[in-house]
Amino acid sequence: MKKILIIAPHMDDEVLGCGGSIAKHQHISDGITVIFVAHRVYNHHFDERLSNIEKSHALRAKIVLGYNDAIFLDLPDERLDASVQEIIIPLEKHIQEIKPEIVYIPFRGDNNQDHRAVFDAARVALRPVAAPFVCDVYMYEIPSSTDQSPPLQESAYLPNYYVDVSGFLEKKLEAYNCYETEKRGYPHPRSEQALRVLAQKRGTEIGFNYAEAFMILRKKWC
Repeated sequence: MKKILIIAPHMDDEVLGCGGSIAKHQHISDGITVIFVAHRVYNHHFDERLSNIEKSHALRAKIVLGYNDAIFLDLPDERLDASVQEIIIPLEKHIQEIKPEIVYIPFRGDNNQDHRAVFDAARVALRPVAAPFVCDVYMYEIPSSTDQSPPLQESAYLPNYYVDVSGFLEKKLEAYNCYETEKRGYPHPRSEQALRVLAQKRGTEIGFNYAEAFMILRKKWC
C-alpha cells in the first residue's frame, strides 16, 4: 500500500484532474489524502454559504471515490497568487505529516492564477531535500483551465505518463456529478460529455479505451 496525496487548488479539481486515478488507487487499497487549498467566493467575495455547499459536494465526491482523508486549508479563492508563502506553510506541514510517496499537483501553465500559485507552492514544499520520501510527482490537467491557456511554449501540456482508467471512468463522472454548482452543459469542457471525450482522446494516444494523462515532474525508484 502506498500513500497518495492530491493537492487541489479548488474543490472539484481533484476529480477533474485525477478522479479516475484516485478511484484506481483506492481499488488497490492505497492510502489517499486530498488537500483542498481554497474556499469559494461569489462576485469576488468570500461566501461562507457557497463554500459550505462546495465542501458538502467535495465530501460526497470523496465517498464516491472512496478515498481516506480530505483536508481543507480554506485560503482565499481567486487570490492565492497574492502570497504563495501562505500556501507553502500549511502544505509543508501536511506533507511532513502524511509523508506521501506519490503526489499529484496542478499544471504550472494553467490559465488560472490560483492553479499556478498552488503549483509554485507545491514545488517548494516537495523539493527533494525537504521531502525525500516522495518518489513520484505528477502534474494533472484541469479541463477549462489547462486547455484554455494561450498558445505559448511554456503553457503547452505535454503528457508523458498515462493511467488506464477504463474501469474507473464512470466512478469519476459520478463523483463529478456531486459538484452540482460546478457542472456545465456540453460543449463546456467541464460537462460530463466533454470529460468522457477527453478521457477517450487520452486513451487513443496510448492504446487504452479511457485514460488520464499526466506530466512527470519527478520519478525515482523507491
